[in-house]
Amino acid sequence: MKIVMYHYVRESVKNLPFFRYLSFSNFKKQLDFFEANFGLVSFEEFCRLKTEPDFISCLKNKILLSFDDGLKEHFSLVYPELLKRKALGIFFMPTAVLEEEKALCVHKIHYLLGHGGGGGKLLDLALKLVEPSMCESKNAYLFEDYYDLLDDEESVKNFKLLLNYNLKEEFKEEVLSALIKKCGLSEAQIYENYYLNHEELKIMSANQMLIGSHAHAHINFLNLNAKEEAKEVQKSFEILSFLNPTIRTFCYPYGEFSRNSRTILQNLGVDFAFVSLDEYKKDIDEEDLRLNPLTLSRYDCNAFKFGKASMG
Repeated sequence: MKIVMYHYVRESVKNLPFFRYLSFSNFKKQLDFFEANFGLVSFEEFCRLKTEPDFISCLKNKILLSFDDGLKEHFSLVYPELLKRKALGIFFMPTAVLEEEKALCVHKIHYLLGHGGGGGKLLDLALKLVEPSMCESKNAYLFEDYYDLLDDEESVKNFKLLLNYNLKEEFKEEVLSALIKKCGLSEAQIYENYYLNHEELKIMSANQMLIGSHAHAHINFLNLNAKEEAKEVQKSFEILSFLNPTIRTFCYPYGEFSRNSRTILQNLGVDFAFVSLDEYKKDIDEEDLRLNPLTLSRYDCNAFKFGKASMG
């Protein structure tokens, strides 16, 4: 079984000329390609894997679809398309956006880049705001090559690296707020119509889509201690408890897990958890389900035909 990961699946947005996303048209073409060549995993088929890991042999090369970040287009565009095809989608929700009316830092970064284009100007602005003492030193080396495989220009990669990984968590909101203001944007403008809400999640869950946790505030677990990480995961499941899904699923923010992650997820009764690291890319077999159910590998959608990102 192949697990495929998506983020933005949308139509063009006029005020974001440099935003990177998979067009809805290409998404449908990719699903056609998957159905013709592999087949799509259904809700019933995936549920059987919880108690019958050997059933995966019947799924052969079928595709399991997963969607990160709880984005609005996952309800308006993706969900109806999956219903038509009787395919399962697992949607991973960062629950902070259900509790607070503000965008996550990771999405503010995407929005800034989508609005302003190349990262050169943004990087220059950010470097003027960031003091050396505001940056991580202990774990910074872990992320040095994180964006090497992306086809972004170097300034964009460095901007993402600085804001997502080098800047300490306690300074991210402050720096991003200053950048947003300097670019003539508002934080309310970014948050508006960006994320799924409670009612949309209820509808999707009632129609055999799985809603999983993407932690609470989408913080990289490698920058958290065990207590902080456990709080991030537990809080997210508490907020999502109104859904009571058949299977409890989790997706690591930024696709990365710590040495504490497995124990934390096991203690919270998580059945399956998903990563998105290059060194873990592989098809899933029975051995994975039995021995590594909390580090299941995913492919990015751009690894397949029609999966290349559009811009603007």
